[in-house]
Amino acid sequence: MAVLKPRSRHLWFAWLLVVAVLSAAPPAKISPEYAYKAGLLSKLDQFVEWPARAFRDAQSPLVIGVLGEDPFDSYLDELVLGEKIGERSIIVRRFRQGDDVADCHILFISRSEAGQFEKIISALAGHSVLTVGEDDGFEHAGGIVRFAVEGGKIRLRINPDAAKAADLTISSKLLRLATLVTKEKG
Repeated sequence: MAVLKPRSRHLWFAWLLVVAVLSAAPPAKISPEYAYKAGLLSKLDQFVEWPARAFRDAQSPLVIGVLGEDPFDSYLDELVLGEKIGERSIIVRRFRQGDDVADCHILFISRSEAGQFEKIISALAGHSVLTVGEDDGFEHAGGIVRFAVEGGKIRLRINPDAAKAADLTISSKLLRLATLVTKEKG
């Protein structure tokens, strides 16, 4: 078995993500940026481990939630249609502010909720929810994963302390591709 050098592994993994994201053509209704972000969101489950208590039972689906305005239209639903993680199906649910989002496993918090990040994340304390956002400072407000646009490219910024507080284990493969941050700036 060939062993890839660290740089080769990063390139191979990045290529795999790009192929997976681009394998389904996005509808004309959403921008290429949000098509790419939807693809990333739909694949995060492959790099995160949830505790057994995060699911009601062995047949419960993995729920990807979108809180606030939905920039993905139906594209995210199309990406996960028929997909499974192990024996679990993957479904998408949409929430409005004030809805109970604790039953999600991955929660994309839309820009429309920008003033509420800390309140939303605080309400999820004690629940194993992978919070994902895209606004500046999201990861510093306690969010776990941020899709940051840097130099015209989408980069991942991950707050490992927030993941640990949510009792989530993020794969080292994903952590190596990301910029690691803490709740405080830096």
